Amino acid sequence: MFRHDKHLLEMVRVERPNPQYAAMLQEQLGGPQGELKAALQYVSQSFRIKDPEIKDLFLDIASEEFSHMEMVATAVNLLNGHDINAQGTQPAGNIEANVLTGLAPYLTNGSGVPFTATYVNVTGDLAADILSNIAAEQRAKVVYEYLHRQINDRHVRQTIDFLLNREEAHNTLFRQAFQKIQDSGSNRDWGVDQNARLYFDLSPGVNHFHVHSPQPPAFQNPNFA
Repeated sequence: MFRHDKHLLEMVRVERPNPQYAAMLQEQLGGPQGELKAALQYVSQSFRIKDPEIKDLFLDIASEEFSHMEMVATAVNLLNGHDINAQGTQPAGNIEANVLTGLAPYLTNGSGVPFTATYVNVTGDLAADILSNIAAEQRAKVVYEYLHRQINDRHVRQTIDFLLNREEAHNTLFRQAFQKIQDSGSNRDWGVDQNARLYFDLSPGVNHFHVHSPQPPAFQNPNFA
């Protein structure tokens, strides 16, 4: 069961309307590294999880991602302003809000490409799904960093800063969850064959990467041990 709190997770403001910035932020509303993708991915993965602790974690983070989506949509809405003007979005390319949705935030990326369920990764294997989620949080962080460099609105930057730090928190939590399931699922049989412990140096010349016996990933953070 989900409940909607009428308050945003964090206050969202803008200095002034800016359709270009709105088009850029659309990437995190309906893009492949966006908030909707993360929320749907974690919810979908949770359906098969038997461990109650990890299931709770997935659903808690998914719920927060929907809150992030609400924040991004609010910022997009404020940046779009009140006047329909497709010319104002050039050359960003997102004219959908002006010609289709009446400035309402739309489930597209920054170029107006609609959201698709193919962005969502679900395998049913907890180890694979957690690693996918760690990567998803890292990619979302990168996109927010790109947006922060290019959006020169101090209030929007504050929103991005908040979301950046929350992505980092989720990344850490998923890494802790990965520690908990090291010997289960597809991790259980890691290294049963010697081929799992070989590194082929196929680059002629100086060997810049040295490893003799690859080990399974740990992601151990001493601060959370």
